[in-house]
Amino acid sequence: MSDFKLEIAKLLSSHIACLTQDEIYNMIEVPTNTDMGDYAFPCFKLAKELRKAPPMIAQDIVGQIGEVSYLSRVENVNAYINFFLNKEDLVKSVLERVLAEKNQYGLETVKDKGNVVIDYSSPNIAKPFHVGHLRSTVIGHSLYRIYEALGYNCIGVNHLGDWGTQFGKLIVAYKNYSSKEAVEEKGIAELLRIYVLFHEEAEKNPELEQEARDYFTKMEQGDEESLALWSWFKEISLKEFERVYKMLGVTFDSYNGEAFYNDKMAAVIEELEKKGLIEVSEGAKIVRLDDENMAPCLITKKDGSSLYATRDITAAEYRKATYDFKKCIYVTALQQNLHFAQWFKVIDKMEYDWAKDLVHVPFGMVSMESGSLSTRKGNVLLLEDILKEAVDKTRKVIEEKNPELPNKEEIAMQVGIGAVIFDDMYNNIIKDIQFSWERVLNFDGETGPYVQYTHARACSVLRKAGIEKGHDFGSIDYSILTDEATVNVIKELADFKTTIEEAANKYEPSYMARYAVDVAQAFNKFYHDNAILVEDEKVKEARLAIVMSIKYVLENALYLLGIKAPEQM
Repeated sequence: MSDFKLEIAKLLSSHIACLTQDEIYNMIEVPTNTDMGDYAFPCFKLAKELRKAPPMIAQDIVGQIGEVSYLSRVENVNAYINFFLNKEDLVKSVLERVLAEKNQYGLETVKDKGNVVIDYSSPNIAKPFHVGHLRSTVIGHSLYRIYEALGYNCIGVNHLGDWGTQFGKLIVAYKNYSSKEAVEEKGIAELLRIYVLFHEEAEKNPELEQEARDYFTKMEQGDEESLALWSWFKEISLKEFERVYKMLGVTFDSYNGEAFYNDKMAAVIEELEKKGLIEVSEGAKIVRLDDENMAPCLITKKDGSSLYATRDITAAEYRKATYDFKKCIYVTALQQNLHFAQWFKVIDKMEYDWAKDLVHVPFGMVSMESGSLSTRKGNVLLLEDILKEAVDKTRKVIEEKNPELPNKEEIAMQVGIGAVIFDDMYNNIIKDIQFSWERVLNFDGETGPYVQYTHARACSVLRKAGIEKGHDFGSIDYSILTDEATVNVIKELADFKTTIEEAANKYEPSYMARYAVDVAQAFNKFYHDNAILVEDEKVKEARLAIVMSIKYVLENALYLLGIKAPEQM
């Protein structure tokens, strides 16, 4: 037993008939002042149902609770019931579990809960991988690991933007402003240059836009020259993307992008027509959503060409048939909320019961101090440049502070890239972010490098003590570990699994980032208050058990964020 909050919720549920156990669990608070208990339950919500003053209700419930092994006492203060844990039992329960499960603590080893498909990153082919793509990539990668930690089998899909009118534009731009040699030499930088130039020229000469549409029509009709150029642009882009994904430590199980569904959409459109959902409006095929107070969902344009919704509906059907998912999660920008709401509702109108398993996880936008990101205008900050700059900054810090550090280059990569990822994940993902070099590369305070350094500090203590990973601590005297700083560390360790579940339930990796900072802060207070490598063997062994537990949990928490945990810094 290490989730004492859950145990208290079970205990209270036997005395409170008007609330479910889950409702009670969500109402339980953790007082900032431990003099008010380790956990507290407010009784205000019960007053209307029980027709009593909240302080009287609290007093009655306390009177009904007898002796409980894991509680030293229960008392009511005004409308609150305060629970004081038996500290020795608390420490013993948590430490025994962490040390038994070791680096698997909090993580399910068997993936038997079914499949979860996660659609994330999804950059557009022939456009640079800029800072705006970071959010979808790292949020999706973290959710992948979080759901796997809960026992799901995850399938990561990179739904590449590899089809659409932009390729017609690029073909026109290539033919007018570039050459094979220039593209082969400069790669995606050249494709960006001519894409920006196309839009500048199209403002003066609108006929270029029609020429681009004509080239995309040729692509859709199977024109060999147009498709060969499209395939070449795609190959160049994937090489660029793979280089960035390798730096981030991100992999995918599928790269099926928009083009993959070209030969599968006709059957879906036919299905929509058979089910009586299609209506023709000004030549376009739509599904009306008036009953949902939403604009119609466009299925095809009046010229018969497909739209994003057509492809997304087709992709969802394909994924359900291929993976039989429990959930299919889409990690995209908040601006796409309506788009997802529309086609999710179309799936529902098609009478598929799995429509309820489609989840859109929206995130806020990234802007630069110079303004909004725009590929068309060339106002982009390349993600690879950001990652390289972060690594360079870290390398300089290492040279200043620890020039003899082994594996300096590897650690600079782990810390620099970890800093960028952690900065993105620390706040709620729905918040907009203005990218700031100063904030991202600040290695003090509530940052990734701070958490990584705390992990490295724990590893250093264990090395000095000659304790290796997997060490058997044998019989620990838990009475040694009841001071406030130690108990606070233990409470944080006890919350690990619950935090993973909350992060999954709310699709919010920031829970893991903030949890990692809380653990690091609690450990650093413990480290400050308690000498560890002391002569008394019992005391030393007991405190080293805390250090080892912290190492396991910080390593696992960072892993769930997609960040490495270096053992030296």
